[in-house]
Amino acid sequence: MSTSRLLYLSAADVAAVGLDLPTIIGLLERAFREKGEGRVEMPPKPGLHTKGDAFIHAMPAYIPALRSAGVKWVSGYPENKAFGLPYITGLLILNDVDTGVPLAVMDCTWITAYRTGAATALSARYLARPSSEVAGILACGVQGRTNLEALATLFPLRRVIAYDVDAGAERRFVEEMGAKLGIEAVAARSPREAVAESDLVVTSGPILKHPSPTIDSGWLRPGAFASAVDFDSYWSPAALAEFDRIATDDHAQFQYYRRVGYFQQTPDPCADLGEIVAGLKPGRQDDAERTMAMNLGLALDDMAVAPEVFRRARERGLGTWLPL
Repeated sequence: MSTSRLLYLSAADVAAVGLDLPTIIGLLERAFREKGEGRVEMPPKPGLHTKGDAFIHAMPAYIPALRSAGVKWVSGYPENKAFGLPYITGLLILNDVDTGVPLAVMDCTWITAYRTGAATALSARYLARPSSEVAGILACGVQGRTNLEALATLFPLRRVIAYDVDAGAERRFVEEMGAKLGIEAVAARSPREAVAESDLVVTSGPILKHPSPTIDSGWLRPGAFASAVDFDSYWSPAALAEFDRIATDDHAQFQYYRRVGYFQQTPDPCADLGEIVAGLKPGRQDDAERTMAMNLGLALDDMAVAPEVFRRARERGLGTWLPL
């Protein structure tokens, strides 16, 4: 093995690898099972906060079973849209698990988008009703799209109801995602319509420490599943109190975020996704339960996907080799 060079993968290179959602969901399921059984090293992510609700996080993880170790350095800046920049940007470093030598540096935007959607779908596999047919998407950006794609991989979706404060973003979402997935796509007249008529609800706006929640009690129908990709930014305390079962992806990180000011009125999760996948705690127990995945976004997700991106990129001759 050469220790004198590493592979750089641009955003276009990572996308060109063509990793499909069933594979990503499968990789995450294996990684979360390992986590549930105590075989993953993943400290809570430290962060920098240069302005408002912006963040820059360091996200390290080691998954022995996948021979994956590395760190993601990722930022989320809600005001980037005004500058023509994406909300999420960053880089991922993948290391050799035997020597620690860096193997690759890759753009993390595509990976973050699709592994987040895959984590929602994996959570829904255990927490949603298998017959769920209607999805409600609140916030029609990148995460709204990838979460819907991932849910469509596992559920017999026939309809999506979309809402966004940006009417143009909502219109493009309806036109493009309906055609892409071959399902009926409609624009909601209000946030409540997108929630109340759906079996699967995803809220995917910016993460806010001091939000003004939109979704109130009585909106979510019995038996529905929700994925709060934007933490509790969309959900009022009264709405959160109505859930029969809230799961997170990591207890330690949930409590870390609570200590620094998030989740002040969110109930404690009853389980994390690793515990559920490993069979240590139950998922959905009956068709009437309201369930939620309050996933925080873990380095585990990225490090489950990165080695496969690296392997396929090498096979296909993608990327640029750089000297160390």
